[in-house]
Amino acid sequence: MELLPAQRDVRISTRETTFDERAIAAHDAAIVICDRDTAASTLRALPYGAALERTYKVARARSPVSVLSTHVGPDAIPLVLAFVKSANAFEYLALAGRAWKSLVNEPPRRLVIATSGIDGAQRAAVLEAFTSAALAGSAPMPSMKSKRTKLSGLEAITLAGERSGIDVSRALAVDRGNHVARWLTTLPPNVLDSAGYQRVLGSIAKRHRWGFTFFNTTRLQREGAGAFVAVARANDHANAGIVKLRRRARNRKNVRGHVALVGKGICFDTGGINLKPHKSMYQMHEDMQGSAVALGTLLALDALDAPYDVDCWLAITENNIGPRAYRPQEVVTAANGVTIQVVHSDAEGRMALADTLALAAREKPDAIIDFATLTGACVMALTERFSGVFTNRPEWHAALESAGRESGERVWPFPMDADFDSDLDSTIADVMQCTLDSKGDHILAARFLGKFVPQDIPWVHMDMAASNRSGGLAHIPTDFTGFGVRYTTHLLLDGGLIGKPSRARASKRG
Repeated sequence: MELLPAQRDVRISTRETTFDERAIAAHDAAIVICDRDTAASTLRALPYGAALERTYKVARARSPVSVLSTHVGPDAIPLVLAFVKSANAFEYLALAGRAWKSLVNEPPRRLVIATSGIDGAQRAAVLEAFTSAALAGSAPMPSMKSKRTKLSGLEAITLAGERSGIDVSRALAVDRGNHVARWLTTLPPNVLDSAGYQRVLGSIAKRHRWGFTFFNTTRLQREGAGAFVAVARANDHANAGIVKLRRRARNRKNVRGHVALVGKGICFDTGGINLKPHKSMYQMHEDMQGSAVALGTLLALDALDAPYDVDCWLAITENNIGPRAYRPQEVVTAANGVTIQVVHSDAEGRMALADTLALAAREKPDAIIDFATLTGACVMALTERFSGVFTNRPEWHAALESAGRESGERVWPFPMDADFDSDLDSTIADVMQCTLDSKGDHILAARFLGKFVPQDIPWVHMDMAASNRSGGLAHIPTDFTGFGVRYTTHLLLDGGLIGKPSRARASKRG
């Protein structure tokens, strides 16, 4: 089993090409996106328009239609019609995901995408969404079946008509980062354990010429990182630790800032002494998805030579059960000197992140963004459609929520008022790890993590409620969504919150 997916080479053509019968015949499948309000008239102008119009009218007479599949031409080439109205990025992506699923039984190697009755900025947004859906939908996932079926992968996408106006490089970079995040999360825990994960990260760092530092538990003890070491204590191996990946922007004249990405990488979570029941433990190999998203974001930013210096800090361990496992009522000291009263061993994510955030903060980045599959409370609050975000900069709430709307990975900012801290007051230590009743646990977890980030460093915490949704989310067809790569890339490149504006952007404004 490969620990990383093979690098794909999907060619995306944005040259002006006529969408006609010849263009369809040159591909294995076609998707046509039509304006819902004008579909009846615009379908006639398409290749095989009369047949498409009849098919549409028959389907429309039965019920409203958003996606319609048919076959056209002498070779019966699959063609999917998708009908849009003016909408937001999430709805475009969701429609694109449904359109791609119509092709899963006949996966194309060469796909042509065209629009009908859609112009301007809406056309660019729609084409970007459908391109992203084709990339995500065709990305292979790990398989250990004894009898393997070789699937023909997507090789080329043609965006027909006028120039699309989409950023092909960004679409490919975000897809690559999201694919790696989903792939790693899908790997079984006996394949991607702490040792295997460390090897993967070292291999990626070498390939991309990033700095690689591994803080093993011995070194973490010297650093005073007692919270992380407590979680790793029950392991029967010495492979747990914190990995730091160091990437520097190649264009040094345009650097806008220094960002630290932090990810929770619990390769398997038993719950520890407070053992999880089977149903809750079944998917706990996914508890490292926060670290996979941090890594995927770093890959996307590096591919685009984003104008940021980025350090990626990944907390890699298992939360095992055993005679040395950490226990409720222990008191441990984190790397920044804060003492923690342990309440529940299954709140291990915030323990591992506490020291990782403290180490990242020592280097005084311009901002810290962390990702974690942290609390069930956030899922209860939002379902798996949104993820929660928290920040020590409340004036950022509107911009963080806007980045979710614009990227299609939706988030909701939660309060972080200081009076929540009274619920975490401890009689024996500086702070309690959590409460017994878990009321508002997503907020209390964020308040806890804030103890390890100095107030002078802007910080965003993402509680990844949308990391796992049955049937996928928006354009992502797999249960593990890799939520956060697309969002964070958009936030850093377009959000304007972190660091100084690039010279190019400043010049454009001027």
